[in-house]
Amino acid sequence: MRKIYEPENLMEGELLQGMLASEGIQAHITGRHLLGAIGELPVFGLLGLSVDDDLADRARQLITEYNGAFVLPGEEPDSYPDVLLC
Repeated sequence: MRKIYEPENLMEGELLQGMLASEGIQAHITGRHLLGAIGELPVFGLLGLSVDDDLADRARQLITEYNGAFVLPGEEPDSYPDVLLC
């Protein structure tokens, strides 16, 4: 397995893991169990998203495309442009 991405937080890691799974790529989040040790460990670089070596290039491409996506015109809220309301 090869580390291909460092998510900012666990939620982003799980979101990307699910997106990759929908494309048939099994990903593993490394460092998720270290998050409880924040204060004792450095805050950055704990999480990693890893995939099989032969799928690394495709997974990186999908993550790059996902991160570069824009909201479709007309899909954003009128009162908060560029902010997704849940």
